[in-house]
Amino acid sequence: MEHIENGAAEQQRLIITEQEAGQRADVGLAAMLELTRSNMQKLLEEGRAVRGSKVLKSNYKLRLGDKIDVTLPEPQPLDVQPENIPLDIIYEDEDVVVVNKARGMVVHPAAGNLNGTLVNALLYHCKNLSGINGVIRPGIVHRLDKDTSGIMICAKNDAAHLSLSQQIQAKTAQRTYLAVVRGNIKTDSGVIETLIARDKNDRKKMAVVKEGGRDAVTEYEVLE
Repeated sequence: MEHIENGAAEQQRLIITEQEAGQRADVGLAAMLELTRSNMQKLLEEGRAVRGSKVLKSNYKLRLGDKIDVTLPEPQPLDVQPENIPLDIIYEDEDVVVVNKARGMVVHPAAGNLNGTLVNALLYHCKNLSGINGVIRPGIVHRLDKDTSGIMICAKNDAAHLSLSQQIQAKTAQRTYLAVVRGNIKTDSGVIETLIARDKNDRKKMAVVKEGGRDAVTEYEVLE
């Protein structure tokens, strides 16, 4: 993925790999850009994704080696308000801030949760955050569910955001979770390989799918 400055606009050049080949444009490009599928569909409807001179539609099937230029909209004035919410900061430098998100904290504002989020707290603490992910999710590179506690790394500038996104996409960045599960796990360690995508019946949730999803590989070990 290449980042190209074009006046005030921001352009991403995406090169389709085997992982995205065969997927619909709205699915594959959304994953590569770390956007929701609905946001990607809106960009496609606005003609912001092109392959050469051809404007792509949402149902275009991506091909291996396709070079696709996506022009992202200019950042809009931020209307999310900073809030003085205490943060458990694990590490911070000029590029990133690493926080231990508490259970019950929503990551970014959405319907029903317009304040009290991690983004509100980060805006108060950092003053400046990466704007790549839009006005509602500044600095947010990856997510944790509201009821999941854990470490999150947030970008304080666009260069850091792009680097972290590329590491996640290339799977050179790894995440480790501790989980309490119900039932008996037959083996003490193993690997779960599947495909994951948005649930067709509930777009707010992710689900295991038989085709069209992103590769999801989890290595697990039973601790006790």
